[in-house]
Amino acid sequence: MDKIRNFQKILGRKQIKAYIIPTSDYHNSEYVSSYFKGRAFLTGFTGSAGTLIITQDKAYLWTDGRYHIQAAKQIENRPIVLMKQGNPGVPTITEFLSNYLIEGDTLAFDGKVLSANMVLELIKNLPNIKIKADEDILQEVWSDRPNLPFSFIYKLETFFTGKSFQEKINLIREEMKQKNATVHILTSLEDQAWLYNLRANDIEHTPVFLAYTIITYEDCYLFLDQRKLDKMLESYLKENKIILNTYFYFYEFIKNLNNQNILVDYNIINYSTYLNIISENTLMNFSNPSLLMKAIKNETEIKNIISAHIKDGVAFTKFMYYLKNNIQTSSSMSEISVSEYLQKQRENQEGFVDVSFNTICAYKEHAAMMHYSATPATNATLKPEDLLLIDSGGHYLDGTTDITRTLALGSLTSTQKLHFTTVLKSVIALSEAVFLKGTRGMNLDILARGPIWKLLMDYKCGTGHGVGYLLSVHEAPNGFRWKTVPERNDSAILVPGMITTNEPGIYLENKYGIRIENELLCVEKDSNEFGEFLGFETITYAPIDLDAIEKKLLTSDEKKWLNQYHEKVFETLEPYLTNEEKEWLKEYTKAI
Repeated sequence: MDKIRNFQKILGRKQIKAYIIPTSDYHNSEYVSSYFKGRAFLTGFTGSAGTLIITQDKAYLWTDGRYHIQAAKQIENRPIVLMKQGNPGVPTITEFLSNYLIEGDTLAFDGKVLSANMVLELIKNLPNIKIKADEDILQEVWSDRPNLPFSFIYKLETFFTGKSFQEKINLIREEMKQKNATVHILTSLEDQAWLYNLRANDIEHTPVFLAYTIITYEDCYLFLDQRKLDKMLESYLKENKIILNTYFYFYEFIKNLNNQNILVDYNIINYSTYLNIISENTLMNFSNPSLLMKAIKNETEIKNIISAHIKDGVAFTKFMYYLKNNIQTSSSMSEISVSEYLQKQRENQEGFVDVSFNTICAYKEHAAMMHYSATPATNATLKPEDLLLIDSGGHYLDGTTDITRTLALGSLTSTQKLHFTTVLKSVIALSEAVFLKGTRGMNLDILARGPIWKLLMDYKCGTGHGVGYLLSVHEAPNGFRWKTVPERNDSAILVPGMITTNEPGIYLENKYGIRIENELLCVEKDSNEFGEFLGFETITYAPIDLDAIEKKLLTSDEKKWLNQYHEKVFETLEPYLTNEEKEWLKEYTKAI
């Protein structure tokens, strides 16, 4: 509480009417390192998405439907108003500020953590408001603020990536030529890691490093903390004619760009970058060329990713075997302990690097919070009853995985079985989609929501997101969502080689949550006089809990899909299991 009050005192002293604190870093990353978690520091809300606005007398927190329940609990008894983003009657941030601020008021923020697009929208809608874009007030109230992250960088060989740095930068330069751009500024951390075939650990569970890149037709400039490089990497960069500079020198360097056609993505570059290049240059606002290149996996990446999913399926199946065989007799299982057991199973797999996000292991009512994270204070003991939702994944040298299973720990009510089976029907409907080339995820989302909508229910999030290759587990621009959410950037045309999760769910506050998640690889189906048809191949291999299914609610076609899927799961995983695990898996993948 004192943190907010102290912040407000500074606002009063500096005559600032409102201050914006997003969940972002200098690169508009979805997940951020500890240095940038100012919103969590001030509010206690730990979700990955949210924007805090502090005025001189109040504080307001915006977050999306994934976090409404969690945020309400975490900010309880704090002087913060929860703004449930997307709900009827809840204004957007721009609408709120338009109504709150009057002519002559000052709106402030750190211009390095807000995107150019967001600030330009604010300026457009707040024409008579003073904008102060160089205020990092967090520095004044956060005495023990963590340092900027530091981790050593390592290289992925083309055996894993399928394309060299030179091949990738040549493709980018081709797009620059097509757009008549002379300079391309690349600030997305995932895109830079992809371009250089380099990875690190500057953000927890997202293997990237803080850096900026400037590309011309002749040169490539990389701005980063060079202490993160060993001699071999320095040689690799030198061989590829990559010019190294210090991290913050980027802002000085771009001030000297003159009379250039600069390709930038206003959704990604921060406002401070924009301010430093707007004068004497022509700015060309397009998505980074690497965005789509990165999302469309090449043949080598696809082969490796499938290998990663087999490893991950083995790990999860061993975990499920352990849980199902011990829940009746164990009194020591908890959300945290079984999460740790699952992580150990992943760590035993060859090429394991890290988990791809903090495991969501949510028992009973905890699972109604879509992105619940167990803590010592909330850690629930598991009993042989009700439902356990586990959303988890791994980073391997072969790729990144994301899987959710909801498991019956004992007998279920008829309503729970109805809801579980409905979610399964939703998964099957989207998995079996066949569609014309040019289709977007938005066109297909109703296939997943349809069975749930028939129950007059819904889930307040997208149905699926793209997945990176040993990068962010959430990757633009592909996804499944029933309406456009601009800040999510997941409405791209689906293209063969894209990998997207399929994860519909049902969430009942204070009761339970159910989600089943597989990853789908977009593939070519056929081409004829009616056009080019695409579809999906499911590349997640793990049992869907037969104990939770009400069989009579499934059609014969749905049973056929489930039986074929489980047959594939058994054939794929059986070679890696003990005899006892094989026998158990045979039972849990039997035809129904």
